[in-house]
Amino acid sequence: MTVHFIGAGPGAADLLTVRAVRLIESCPVCVYAGTYIDDQILAHCPPGATLIDSQHLDLDEITDQLIAADQRGEDVARLCSGDPSIYSAVAEQARRLDAAQVSWDVTPGVPAYAAAAAIIGRELTVPELAQTVILTRTQAASTAMPETESLAYLAETRATMIIHLAIRRIRQITAQLTPAYGPTCPVAVVANATRPNERVLRGTLATIADKVEEAGLRQAAVIMVGEALHAEDFAESHLYGKRRR
Repeated sequence: MTVHFIGAGPGAADLLTVRAVRLIESCPVCVYAGTYIDDQILAHCPPGATLIDSQHLDLDEITDQLIAADQRGEDVARLCSGDPSIYSAVAEQARRLDAAQVSWDVTPGVPAYAAAAAIIGRELTVPELAQTVILTRTQAASTAMPETESLAYLAETRATMIIHLAIRRIRQITAQLTPAYGPTCPVAVVANATRPNERVLRGTLATIADKVEEAGLRQAAVIMVGEALHAEDFAESHLYGKRRR
């Protein structure tokens, strides 16, 4: 039996991959976070499937559910919002499943930052302006950040920065980024990307905190910072340039 960690995408059910849908349809047990996974996604579960909302369970309780399903001979669809490769706690769960000798695999999904970039219609890498994308978060009531990954330190690169799980700290974030990027650097905030209550805010490092606080955004938001978000006069890449045959 196998625990399938499945990227459920940013929210919209039609952004699930074909592989994800097939796995969900085949698993008699589905463990999901009710904060992010809605009924349209759960509708792919087979009739009579055991549905377990993990939003109020700790890591031990979640692992117990996964191991118990394995002992019953049942495959599990363990749904992760976005893509399991970042901020999904797959590493902690997989380590415990390995110790219990439970098989597992991972199916990628559409990450929230990719959905957010699509919504605002921007490429995050622009020739000769921004060729690097940094995915990061900040520390609040959560695990500590490595010393070499402070926002101020990362900002020195002036790369396009995507900040997850940090919308409640928007004012502190803008203060930390402004010295490197400058107060007029473009910022976009996308909350609840691809869902009916999707919200998009645009501004600069000088103005975005006021807009976020006025909108009352508290969770499920991606913060995007960098000149690529408003680039107009930039060089063209060599990707489709004329080449010698």
